[in-house]
Amino acid sequence: MSTTEIVKKIREATGAGVMDIKNALDESGGDEKKALIALKKRGLAIAEKKANRETRQGLVETYTHMGKVGAMIEVNCETDFVARNPEFKDFVHDLALQVASLESEKLEDLLAMDLIKEPGKTVQDLLTEKIAKLGENIKIKRFVRYSLGE
Repeated sequence: MSTTEIVKKIREATGAGVMDIKNALDESGGDEKKALIALKKRGLAIAEKKANRETRQGLVETYTHMGKVGAMIEVNCETDFVARNPEFKDFVHDLALQVASLESEKLEDLLAMDLIKEPGKTVQDLLTEKIAKLGENIKIKRFVRYSLGE
């Protein structure tokens, strides 16, 4: 597989920038798996740098499953520009879907949960990716799940 094809494959999987991917591949000697690990570490470093930034914008999203289970979540970001971003909106909707399938009220349990749409990846992993990609601190402020008859 050519370098261009590898970069394209990693970009589709991670959403990372082309130059970031090329640098990670260079650092890893062209090893795709090592490059993915390097990109993940970079994403964590970016998220840590942004962790203390204030988040006063964001979205409240709801999701219902067959009229029997409902979820509501508030996710905050730094600016209304990101809050209106379609990628952020999709992210928050996916989190509401996760909450609907969660039987806990603890944020830690939500963050540790495997993604429904991408098993093997946790909600925390996805959150870290979005922080790195969108360039803002993002926080899950609160959520609630309702089930008919509870």
